[in-house]
Amino acid sequence: MKKDLDVLLQAHNLDALLVTGPAQHNPAMVYLTGGAYLSSAELIKKRGTAPLLFYHPMERDGAASTGLKTRDLNDYHLSALIKEENGNQIKALAIRYRRMLADLGLNSGRIAVYGQQDAGTAYAILSELQKLMPEMTLVGEMEDSILMQAMMTKDESEVARIRHMGQITVEVVAEVADFLTSQRVRNETLIKPDGEPLTIADVKRRINLWLAERGAENPQGTIFAIGRDGAVPHNPGSPGNVLKLGQTIVFDISPCEAGGGYYYDFTRTWCLGYATEEAQVVYQDVFTVYNQIVSELRVNTLCRQYQQRVCEMFEARNHPTIQSNPRTQEGYVHGLGHGVGLFIHERPSFAITSGDTDRLLPGVVTTIEPGLYYPERGLGVRLENTFWVRPDGQMEILAEFPLDLVLPVN
Repeated sequence: MKKDLDVLLQAHNLDALLVTGPAQHNPAMVYLTGGAYLSSAELIKKRGTAPLLFYHPMERDGAASTGLKTRDLNDYHLSALIKEENGNQIKALAIRYRRMLADLGLNSGRIAVYGQQDAGTAYAILSELQKLMPEMTLVGEMEDSILMQAMMTKDESEVARIRHMGQITVEVVAEVADFLTSQRVRNETLIKPDGEPLTIADVKRRINLWLAERGAENPQGTIFAIGRDGAVPHNPGSPGNVLKLGQTIVFDISPCEAGGGYYYDFTRTWCLGYATEEAQVVYQDVFTVYNQIVSELRVNTLCRQYQQRVCEMFEARNHPTIQSNPRTQEGYVHGLGHGVGLFIHERPSFAITSGDTDRLLPGVVTTIEPGLYYPERGLGVRLENTFWVRPDGQMEILAEFPLDLVLPVN
């Protein structure tokens, strides 16, 4: 959680965080500002002190709404610096950073850099800053960054935002189910009022509309894939494919708050009208494994043990898994789950190779999503819910929705 940042900075021998970029669709900045409207800003969090947000004066109201300590970037007279440096904007911006850091007593030490900016621009400015401040070390971090460690557990305000996104998600899923089941059928194909077959693209347009009406965005896109497409886990579905009865449809939807805030993640597998015996057997195996794993989830336990357990259960049902064959492209081919927050994929990880810090700690929000995939048989099944490990150690689904395989069609 954010309250752990100073401890994490100390543990990683870091003196500060420098975060740059907008406060929308920029998880590090959203995390520390709450997501106020700021098209461009700078934030410095020095160890042991509250973050300081540097804002452009036209966005002073947005900066004030964060509740953070703020400072006007005009205090650093960038235009004058550019003139002094004979038009060299890169050096002028680096000098401005140096002065901002110096105002916080940061003239040496280690600073971790976060945020979103054009890679070339960021490289040029930060390289110049490193030259200007040889006693300062700029640190880049990847998946095990201190922000990702802090984000792994959520406070109740964060969980409330994820829960709200979950409610929006299941409302839209219900809209999709109602829409599909109300269509006419001709030759086992769903038909629109104009007599043309209903396609994947038709469904996805409505999904995006229904999300937008509820104040949500869909930057990850939606997986709505039928038949063979649904048997390749990240195949989003071919736009021109038509909706037919009896074929498995993998419906994976992961919208976020408008402005790039908190995500929700959810998957169901449907057959329209009826399911073949083959689909029913595979679905029942996924359904059984899902329910068994959920019943075994315990607070503070290692996530990788659940991945191993899922592999064992699927192998006992004669399905290939990545535990017995890491290169398999059929059967169980992915991890059991992942954290969800300002990124759609956060810690903890349920990979077999995940570390000892990937645990079901109180405050974790994570997916559980076993699946089986058989591309040559045109058959894919995945079931996914998002869970919160509550402070009392109980596991709670943040948005309930039926796990039925068959959607009746008139």
